[in-house]
Amino acid sequence: MGSSFSDHSRASLSPQLRPWRSGALRVDRVSVPIADLPDPLVGTTIVQLSDFHFDGLRLSKALLEAAIAESNAIQPDLVCLTGDFVTDDPSPIEELGPQLGRLRSRYGTYAVLGNHDIVTRSGRLHIIDALYRADIAVLWNEVAYPLGGGLPLVGLADLWSGECQPAPLLSALSPTTPRLVLAHNPDTADRLLPWRSDLQLSGHTHGGQVVLPGLGSVPQIMRRVRPYLPRRLTERIPYMSETCDRVVKHWEWALGLHHLRDRYLYVNRGLGTYFPGRLFCPPELTVITLVAATPAEAAPRLGNGDRFRSPG
Repeated sequence: MGSSFSDHSRASLSPQLRPWRSGALRVDRVSVPIADLPDPLVGTTIVQLSDFHFDGLRLSKALLEAAIAESNAIQPDLVCLTGDFVTDDPSPIEELGPQLGRLRSRYGTYAVLGNHDIVTRSGRLHIIDALYRADIAVLWNEVAYPLGGGLPLVGLADLWSGECQPAPLLSALSPTTPRLVLAHNPDTADRLLPWRSDLQLSGHTHGGQVVLPGLGSVPQIMRRVRPYLPRRLTERIPYMSETCDRVVKHWEWALGLHHLRDRYLYVNRGLGTYFPGRLFCPPELTVITLVAATPAEAAPRLGNGDRFRSPG
């Protein structure tokens, strides 16, 4: 996630307040239809975890332990981690890495980095090395094949890194071959428009952290009402500031599953929590089951020049 919620003292996220501010882990399950999915891969289960922000403030060890235990109990085929392992300072990865190394799945654990993991090049390399030592493969503009050649796994550099380069990866894949994409920032979906992208897994937004049931995330709502509020009010209250808009362009994609014409995007709410906490937006472990798309669900592929119509 961006820094718009991080300009607060450590006292504001004291250990005594964290349990109230974040809430208990919730397991969300979703089935996603994939066109041309090879028969042996129908029913494949993927666990997604995201946005740990392991820095001693934003993620309790109890919540991390619960997520690892829950994932292992599910016995997934694949585990995908979609970035922001730390909050700028890379040193906590030395403690987090071995913990994440306890995650078990049939085909291993794969990850991409988030914007907070790449503040410095040395920090980025430190995180990659620590995860590698934990048997976690970090993909930085790379394609892996843990599920075989019939379903490549594409891992992209973070959108804000200036190094996100989907073209050479996706162009090299056959248009008849489905693929999964790991990209920390959901806005990456715009960048992928010219190519096939069956399912993109992202994080970054923390789900907006505060959600009004039936209306959506507060950052999404505030974008609509901010022009009608006094500026002195919007500058002082979290989620009302314009800096929220710098976190992500598409706040309408803040959480959950989105069907974007011919492709799907899933945005995990994350485990770590920024000030001022979570409301109706609990930390998340996602269990994704891949199913074969029906003819109606196998929509025509987008062509160059087509645009998404944002849901909602």
